[in-house]
Amino acid sequence: MENHKPDDTSKENPALSSNITRKINQLPESERHLLEYGSVYIGFNSALCGLIANSLFRRVLNVTKARIAAGLPMAVLPFLATDIAYRSFVTLPLSTGDLMCESCAVIRSGLVGLFMGGLYPVVLAAPVSLSLAASYQSAPLPEKGNILTYWVRISKPVFRRMLAPILLQTVLSAYLGSRQYKLLIKALKLPEPDLEIH
Repeated sequence: MENHKPDDTSKENPALSSNITRKINQLPESERHLLEYGSVYIGFNSALCGLIANSLFRRVLNVTKARIAAGLPMAVLPFLATDIAYRSFVTLPLSTGDLMCESCAVIRSGLVGLFMGGLYPVVLAAPVSLSLAASYQSAPLPEKGNILTYWVRISKPVFRRMLAPILLQTVLSAYLGSRQYKLLIKALKLPEPDLEIH
């Protein structure tokens, strides 16, 4: 018995994607906006997590200089990474019909929120702040044999304080995935628009 599902899917995807796009365009502007730009909201939250984590690491390491130079990448990089990841793993599959399961959309969006929107900014903030501490000699640096212990010691209080923002980012991202899925289903249930020549 031959399994030809992948071929069928690849042939149907352009038509299905076109149908989904046409249906989404029938939604009210606010709902259409949420479907198209939801990843931007998650990206902004990720940028905020990056700035908070950066601030916490700077306090731990007594870094008082280069606030803008350190803050800019800590906002921009998490924003871009989260926006791209959310679009790739949630928004695009929803709009092409490759993600037609609410629990899958919730899990995917929640994982993007957890890893890219929450943990990534915190992990990124550590070396940025440590390099500034080394440049400005604001904190004693570890000896070669104690690097891991040093990282754990300075990261523990930051991760403890970042737990709430990381969980919030995960929950908001999962909620957005669920909301986008429901809006997609609502769009697909709309009657076909009258055929017009554009």
